[in-house]
Amino acid sequence: MISLLNNHPAFLGLLVQSPLLCNGFISSKPLSLPTSELRNPKSAKLFASSIQKDSITTLLALDSDVDEDEIVETVDRAPCFDGICESTPVDGDVAAILSDTNAYDQDNIQDEASSGESHAGEAMLRLGTMTGPTVWSEFGRLSQEYDVANLGQGFPDWLPPDFAVEALVSATIDSTKQSPHQYTRTAGHPNLVKQLARRYSKHMHRTIDPMNEVSVTVGASQALYLSLQTLVKPGDEVILFEPFFDLYQNQIKLAGGTPVYVPLTFVPYSEDNEEVTGGEWILEPEKLEQAISPKTRAIILNSPHNPTGKVFNVSEMQHIADSVIAAGPQCVVISDEVYKYIVHSSPPQDELLGVGSSCPGHVHFASLPGMWDRTITVSSAGKTFSATGWQVGWCIGPSNLISPIHQLLPYVQFCASTVIQEALARTLPKADEPYEGYDSYYEYLNSKYRRKRDLLGKGLKEAGFAIPDYDRTPGGGFFIFARITPELRRALPAERMGPEYTKNPAAPGGEARLDWALCQWMAEEKGVLCIPSSPFFSREKAMEGASDEFIRVAFCKTDETIESAAKALMGVRSNKVLIGSALVEANAE
Repeated sequence: MISLLNNHPAFLGLLVQSPLLCNGFISSKPLSLPTSELRNPKSAKLFASSIQKDSITTLLALDSDVDEDEIVETVDRAPCFDGICESTPVDGDVAAILSDTNAYDQDNIQDEASSGESHAGEAMLRLGTMTGPTVWSEFGRLSQEYDVANLGQGFPDWLPPDFAVEALVSATIDSTKQSPHQYTRTAGHPNLVKQLARRYSKHMHRTIDPMNEVSVTVGASQALYLSLQTLVKPGDEVILFEPFFDLYQNQIKLAGGTPVYVPLTFVPYSEDNEEVTGGEWILEPEKLEQAISPKTRAIILNSPHNPTGKVFNVSEMQHIADSVIAAGPQCVVISDEVYKYIVHSSPPQDELLGVGSSCPGHVHFASLPGMWDRTITVSSAGKTFSATGWQVGWCIGPSNLISPIHQLLPYVQFCASTVIQEALARTLPKADEPYEGYDSYYEYLNSKYRRKRDLLGKGLKEAGFAIPDYDRTPGGGFFIFARITPELRRALPAERMGPEYTKNPAAPGGEARLDWALCQWMAEEKGVLCIPSSPFFSREKAMEGASDEFIRVAFCKTDETIESAAKALMGVRSNKVLIGSALVEANAE
């Protein structure tokens, strides 16, 4: 093995980048080597141990300043997150394993099941090709292997506000008879559901029953999962607006439903072929009308929208409401509103007057005429309070839609964390109070994200990306869906679009297209990590090239991270790379 590595450094690059490293020995320092160094055996010390049965992989490429004393053994007994590697690796052709997209072919899985060769459960069969490696495992790996400014995954890299942390501490040390250290009500901790009912009564312009119209879940993801499980049966269709948060698609399949994609249309600010500009994503009513059928059980609406940042306007929401009625009494809307307090560029105020929004810039779909009885509203605390690890979400809706969720909850988990629910119940009233010079925490939050959006947007534009003009386009959430310009295409090395890089089982259809190739190159060579847009599209649309022009960039990061990323982005169109805090020529000694 040592001889192979010394004589074939490219093989080292393959192994260092392969998911076989998800288990094994991990250095306490980042194991990060640029691709150019991976191809030069003199630039790094090589350490390899044999791959043995019932042992873990211990192949490492170490920076020369890493001492062996700093290497610690960590064994992850859970299945590998990316779906390729195994807890017990076996000898074989690593390259063949990485390139074998047939391993994830739905037809193969079904054939194995019918022949008795597969023991996969129904959930795994329903996921089919989606059980392989994902964009999150692939780019999560890149973030660990390379020294990057990470603008990938959507979670804040700072602490929650002080009053939220204080609420958590006070709940934790509460020693009264009502101490929240034991099970609580399965459908939701009483103190929390009362707070949520009070708030949503204001949002929805009606009195919400805390015990029958509120359900607390482990994060918004579980709220979505339970909503779909209680609504959908095999043969039902669920409409997704494309692009979409990739979790939706798989949760629909797990419920036995069929995703039906309604594409949002990108309208650039300029139609001049000489200039590539930002633009707006719009819903064309006729495309939704064409997708509606008696089989339509649900429509998933996400506003503000991940990944585009789109804020659906009142007219678009009314078209959705009309389609719900047209589909029949079986059709409901699951309205995912986790970003409702982050509308950093609000729609025109005159547009919102008729709906009486209680969250600046946001319209609760269930507050539209006739839609309360047809909507499950989903949200959570994680995005609003920069506390994604708290994992408390909820569903709000009429009792006939919430009661089935209450019935299913005990079979999923007995209750969400009582301590965290109590902490959130204590946090919510505090958020309405003046904070850091603003009238409320929510005003402070919007101002903070508006500043970070502009800081990142400036860096993206200077690097050559086209982005939305937030003076003319409403925006929410904490992502910029940046457009790839021709000059950025030209900056991407030609070999990055060759088969050595484009054949990737984590990409839709096993093919990494322009958006993926650019993001991977920027992470490996330029020091900044963004997420390609193709995983947010259906496989068919991605293969057609609908996602080629866009990448998703997160600005829920510290100013230091954004500034570092902006500096790294400046090297994308040049031969410079970010080393520490300085841009240097890539070939500099």
